[in-house]
Order: sequence, then structure tokens, then C-alpha cells
Amino acid sequence: MNINTEIAKTYIISNKKLTAVAAAGVVLGMSIYIFMNSMLVGFDKSSSASIFKTTSHIRVYKDDEISKVLVKNSKENYLIINPKIVPSNNTIINPKLISETILKQPEVTVVTPQVSVNVFYNNGKSQISGLAIGIKPEEANVMYNIKSFMAEGNFDLLKSNPNGIIIGSGIAEKMNAKIGDNINLTSSKSVNKTYKVVGIFKTNNSKVDKSNSYVNLASSQQLLKEGASYITDINVNIVDPEKAKAIAEKISNITGYKAEGWKEANETFMAANKMRKMIITFVSLTILLVAGFGIYNILNMTVSQKINDIAILKAMGFKGKDVIRIFVTQAVTIGIMGVIGGMIMATVLITFLKKVYVGGDIGYFPIDYEPTKYLQGVVIGLVITFFAGYIPAKKAAQVDPVTIFRK
Repeated sequence: MNINTEIAKTYIISNKKLTAVAAAGVVLGMSIYIFMNSMLVGFDKSSSASIFKTTSHIRVYKDDEISKVLVKNSKENYLIINPKIVPSNNTIINPKLISETILKQPEVTVVTPQVSVNVFYNNGKSQISGLAIGIKPEEANVMYNIKSFMAEGNFDLLKSNPNGIIIGSGIAEKMNAKIGDNINLTSSKSVNKTYKVVGIFKTNNSKVDKSNSYVNLASSQQLLKEGASYITDINVNIVDPEKAKAIAEKISNITGYKAEGWKEANETFMAANKMRKMIITFVSLTILLVAGFGIYNILNMTVSQKINDIAILKAMGFKGKDVIRIFVTQAVTIGIMGVIGGMIMATVLITFLKKVYVGGDIGYFPIDYEPTKYLQGVVIGLVITFFAGYIPAKKAAQVDPVTIFRK
């Protein structure tokens, strides 16, 4: 340990109260930064997991077409019509070939067709509206992991039973339906069909649980009076969901159909998520900066109190850079103590909140230990404390010992 470090150590020990206050400020700033950013990551993971229970990374479908303005090639006579949506069948032509083409892309992991039908669920006098989703059970389970949120019954029975149906827990509750009961569906094409309840799922998304159900793809086509080639959507999952927009554009160019990433399909959610990130980041960084200002004020006060000592040191041959090292060492030492304490405090907070059950669509509090956020907090905390010490240290280095002795 050199003489500069010894002097810095002496200043830290001799001003125990000021050192404790400065370190406490860093502890508070660090712990809140790590805690809030870990919570933000937890919210993102929880929200994404909830979305991906019913939404694929990319949806391929035939978009509505707008009629073009017609102008007659004459200088005197012309005809203009107002652009409108052209009535057309939204089925995808040759869906098998389209699916095979998409699956050949290296970024794609799962491709499965889907047909959604607006229906009324009927059970005696009870009737509620909802959405029957026609799927290929095996492929849909790989994509959405439906088995993971099955509350009752056996998902595999849907494949073996062409007239089977898996309903949301909200539908089951409203219609008093249990495993093995029959439930009647009336489609928008006035087709009535009776299904046997083989399973009940619960996503913890109340809107989905109260309206959605799963049936075999062929059953959904029958409800719409369509043949086996009728497919309205092709759902795609990719390796990295964050790259959905770019890959969707690529798929759209290859297939000629509209391909929409999950972020574009949930713009309101993404906007709210972006705003939440900005607020949490701003608040956590502000608290760290406040802690940095605390260290700056304390070291600035120390410089004022030790001005005579600094003058004596410089008179003895200490250079300006030695004085800077003394006070920067003091600041960084306080920063290290605060960083370690902040990590411990953040870990305690996260451990406690992980066990808190908030219920609803969330379940347990969505937070976990995020090593990246710990590392970010350490780096930012040390950088702030370094500069908080460097600024007053530079001021101390410029002290003229002759001027001080004259006073």
C-alpha cells in the first residue's frame, strides 16, 4: 500500500459519519437501480410469455385489398370511384406449399395453419360468444405449449377425437361445463355442431379464458362450410422473437402474403412497454446520480476541511496527480462499499418479492436475478463515484501551498 492510499484510508476512517452517509447513498441508488431494472426484465418476460400463449411470432395471412381509382383515358370523359375494400375470400391459396416454403427458412422453427371461427357456445339456456380456433394439435402445442397451461383433461385427446374441444376456464365456469360434457357451437355461418369437452385450459389471461377454445382444424372448416384447403392464417415461430419484423418482411416477399410480426400486432402493448422502460430507467439512473452528487458534496467538503493538509503535502513534494489519486481513491473506495451493499440489498429485495403472489394474470411477482443488470449497476455506480471524486480532487490538485500558508 503506497503513501497515497494510506492517506486516502486515513481520510475515510477519520470521517466515519460522512463516509457512511456517502456509502449509504450509493447502496440505496445501486439497490434501486438493480431492483427496478430486474423488475422491468421480469415484466417483459411475463408479458411476452402471456402473449405467446395465444400469439405466434409471425402471422401470415391475406390482407384486405383496396380497389384502385379508375380514370378513363380521355381528356373530356373520366370516371373516378372512391377506394373501398374489395370483397374477397381471405383464404390462402395452396397453404401446404406456402407452409413448406416458410419452414425452409433457417430462422423458422415451427409453422402451423389455423382457422378462427366466431361462434356462440350453447349449453342449455346458457349462451356466450367467443372464438373457436381450429388447429393441428401437435404443431400448435409445439408453438404455444398448450399443455403447460392445461387445467383439466388431456390435450392429446383432441387429436384422437374429431369432435373434441378444449375450452377456456372462463367458458367452463360460465357454462358449468366439465370434462366429458357436451357443448354446442353455432358458427357465423349458422352451422350447429356438438362437441365433447376433452380439456380445460387456463392462461391467466381472463379475456382469452372467457372466449377462446381449441378444436381440430377440420372441425373449424366445417363450421364455416369450407373444404380442407381453407386456411386463413399460417402461424410462424422463429429462433429470436425480437427479429420478427425483419423476418416477417422476408416471408412476405417470398410468399406474396401479408406477414405481421408480434410487435406490430400488439402496438398498444409495445408502446406502453416502451414508456414503462423509459420511466423506470430514468428514475433508477436519477437515484444513482443523486448518490453521486452526495459523494461529490462530501468530498468537496473534505477538500475544504483538509485544505491545509493538502498545502503541506504539496509543500513536501506531493504533485497534483498525487492529490488527485488520494481523493479519487477515497471516492472509489466509498463507491465499492456502496456497490457491494447495493447488490446485497437488491438481492434481498428480489428474493422477498419473488415469493409474493399477486394473483390475476401475473401470478407470482415477475422478478428474478438478472446478472446483466447487476453488472450494469456495478459499472454505472463505479463510473459515477469516480467522477464524483475526480472533480473535487482536480480542484484540490490546483491548490497553491504558498497562498494557503500566507492565510
